[in-house]
Amino acid sequence: MKAKVLVIACGAIARELVRISKLNHWDHIKFKCLPPELHNTPDRIPGAVKDMIEQNTGEYQKIFAAYADCGTGGGLDKVLEEYGVERIPGAHCYEFYAGSDSFHELSEDEPGSFYLTDFLVRHFERLVVKGLWIDRFPQLIPGYFGNYKRLVYLAQTDSEQLQAMARQQAALLKLEYCYRLYGDEPLAHILEPALEQ
Repeated sequence: MKAKVLVIACGAIARELVRISKLNHWDHIKFKCLPPELHNTPDRIPGAVKDMIEQNTGEYQKIFAAYADCGTGGGLDKVLEEYGVERIPGAHCYEFYAGSDSFHELSEDEPGSFYLTDFLVRHFERLVVKGLWIDRFPQLIPGYFGNYKRLVYLAQTDSEQLQAMARQQAALLKLEYCYRLYGDEPLAHILEPALEQ
């Protein structure tokens, strides 16, 4: 019988985790997601993950964090080390969505790349436009995005609607549009060894 596992995850990857879990028949795994808005204040991620670990200690044989460093500057790793919890390797979710090799190739090809995922395309208005106040102050766009050259949409699905939205978002930010379809495979490849023990 497999150990009962809790995965503390960023809400931004919830859809992908549900799909991967169903495909792998991970009935022994429970997912609890934290708000994706924490990425706007990454210094709060370690504390939120710590609270979730403490609330669930003793109920599960294993806890895993479906987070990369996510801008915490090593703060998340300190918390996870304290509790003996593993996390997804990498600096941010773009790396595990594309796979490390592909992501590093994209980064080397154009260091000035701004990345979106399916989640970020869907919630661009709330998280980027309103989150950065560019709905009220569009003159902020060059300050935020002036050093970027292109918007790279790292897609998990081949939705034409999301592609159209991403193209509009690139146009709003005055960035070249680049589309790459990766699906769920890179993330599944990382999760499977950690969660099927």
